[in-house]
Amino acid sequence: MADTLLVSESTLTDRYQTTVPDAVRKALHLNKREKIRYTIQADGNVLLSRADQGEADPVLASFLMFLANDFQKNPQQLKAITPDLVSRIQSLVGGVEIDLNAALEDEDE
Repeated sequence: MADTLLVSESTLTDRYQTTVPDAVRKALHLNKREKIRYTIQADGNVLLSRADQGEADPVLASFLMFLANDFQKNPQQLKAITPDLVSRIQSLVGGVEIDLNAALEDEDE
């Protein structure tokens, strides 16, 4: 551990979430909503690093390309969202509250 610059710990919540310690956030220059990468090595060690913002998700990129091509080939299929649909969606999700800190149900773990 001669190359070690920082050692820090955090605790997992009931939802398997944790807070990245302040010293680690500062060392990696992380801000809110930025991504971090976990690299699991063959020896079981895990490297935590800042995910490059320029990296594209290949699955998402392929899906977006599929959509773009489909829009070009089939523009007649594009339809504006109607006020009725907006109202229907709002009636389905309106008033739904989610506690992100609540423990997961056994079947969700």
